[in-house]
Amino acid sequence: MGGQANRRTEPGRTNTSTIALLVLLLVLFAVVGVLWAAIALGSQLSGVNPDLPADPFEVLNGLRKGTVVWPAAAIWLAIVFAVVVLAIGGMFAWAAVRSSKKRTRVDGAARYLAGSRDLTRVTRKGAEASAKRLGVASPGVPIGVTVQSGQMIYSLWEWMMIGIAGPRVGKSTALVIPAIMAAPGAVVTTSNKRDVLDATRDPRATVGEVWVFDPQGVALEEPTWWWNPLSYVVDDTRAAKLAQHFASGTRSAGSTTDNYFDSEGQNLFADMLLAAALGEKSILQVYTWLTDPLDLEPSTTLRQHGYELLSQRLRGYATLTEKQRDGVYGTARQMAACLTNSGISKWVSPIGGSVVGDRRPQFDPDAFVRAGTGTLYSLSKEGQGSAGPLVTALTAATIEAAEELATRQRGGRLSVPLLGILDEAANVCRWRNLPDLYSHFGSRGIPIMSLFQSWSQGVEVFGREGMRKLWSASNTKVYLGGVSEAEFLRELSELIGDYDMETASVSYNKGVRSTSHQLRRDRILDASQLAALPEWRAIVFTSGSPATMVETLPAFRGEYKDAIAASIAAHDPELAASAPIASRPPVADETVEVEA
Repeated sequence: MGGQANRRTEPGRTNTSTIALLVLLLVLFAVVGVLWAAIALGSQLSGVNPDLPADPFEVLNGLRKGTVVWPAAAIWLAIVFAVVVLAIGGMFAWAAVRSSKKRTRVDGAARYLAGSRDLTRVTRKGAEASAKRLGVASPGVPIGVTVQSGQMIYSLWEWMMIGIAGPRVGKSTALVIPAIMAAPGAVVTTSNKRDVLDATRDPRATVGEVWVFDPQGVALEEPTWWWNPLSYVVDDTRAAKLAQHFASGTRSAGSTTDNYFDSEGQNLFADMLLAAALGEKSILQVYTWLTDPLDLEPSTTLRQHGYELLSQRLRGYATLTEKQRDGVYGTARQMAACLTNSGISKWVSPIGGSVVGDRRPQFDPDAFVRAGTGTLYSLSKEGQGSAGPLVTALTAATIEAAEELATRQRGGRLSVPLLGILDEAANVCRWRNLPDLYSHFGSRGIPIMSLFQSWSQGVEVFGREGMRKLWSASNTKVYLGGVSEAEFLRELSELIGDYDMETASVSYNKGVRSTSHQLRRDRILDASQLAALPEWRAIVFTSGSPATMVETLPAFRGEYKDAIAASIAAHDPELAASAPIASRPPVADETVEVEA
């Protein structure tokens, strides 16, 4: 992958003696300047030295010889000028020290990266022009300030994003929270922690309705509303997609798969989901059916609704040999295992088993995207019993509803973009088809930001080629450091490119001095530097531009810092518990009435 032919002269090695000499020269010139200015102005005030030379050194030499008279006013003038010079010098020294403290060990590489002209499209002016064309006030998703030119850059509202950020490098603070706060319309976001929810829920509540899907109690939310996953299943295609979400979410990293049992188990699960949806059953009924291969209700339901072939396939599973049947049904039950968790089931099924008797509001993805102002937070933990399959299914259902709405709007895209942020995409939102859909969603006005802790996380979910496809389909690529995968870092270093360093060498032959110049090509940032990228630094690639280095802007420093701090204080468990009773948010009535 080609690098840039940047050329720079090799920097000289500045030692202590050279620095001391430079300081001494500056002090000497300052003293000469102060004395000359004091004598020149003092001579005019005192009416002496009418033929004073213009050359400062001639003036001082004349003072030494006695041809120039020291004016009486020159003493206090010299003191004033000296104070001014010292103040100016102090200001420059303070600015230099402050600037050096802000610079990191990799900032020098920024001069070899994208310049201001390369980034015109993503600076504030360019981003605002793009947003205006789309009818949006906000310029885009804020990324950071370029180290080289100090310009803020954005990911445009029609662009897709991918981010690679190791643990504890400020991903949520630097990317996720600012993106949510800048969103012009609806937001769908996933996470395995409550930090983003606590920081943004109150500001987002001023824009539209807030929904928090927390089936595993990550944020200790109560199931005051519910979502019926079977509302997504309108035909056998949707049933297969939902089954795939469950299959992807329950397959652990490095686990071996069996082509037969995995495939047939997923087909069985899909048939059961479709039967439950057609029969207006709860999704919990699916697990009950999977425990009894001889139950004919699901196959009968499929046949009654015109799915004769699927009905026959379902009956065929019951007639397999005992070992085959147990393997297929066991695989399907494993995919549906999260439904057995009583805490999770309250979020996806009506209380008491009756929709009529459940007074809680039911989440409707179609209504959510039509409103265009709400926020959906979906939270889940990793590991055994994860609600990840449901988080993935809810996220996919909502974004697909937005896609369907976009097809009916002008230009085939949403009038106001819906921002999707798939934080921890490899842990809590394993959407297997995402690489194939990425570029398509961008054309529909559904910009998505997918975030991973490492490249291998994405490979685990999407496969090597799928992750490459996701990376290539992203208009904005952000690397925030904290990754130690040598292969990925070497490829990233190659994408960033090379520079040509011009070096000079001096030789002497029989007393004759000769200088020769050579070019040495080197990486702008090598793998080791990328692995140890300092805090609040990121490497960014945007469509049509070389890589650039930015200083990310943490949410607690940005324009929304006060609103974010207030939201955290209101919802963070520790801060909220220490707040006065009168200042705490009211607790929602958790009592649910069930009609007989």
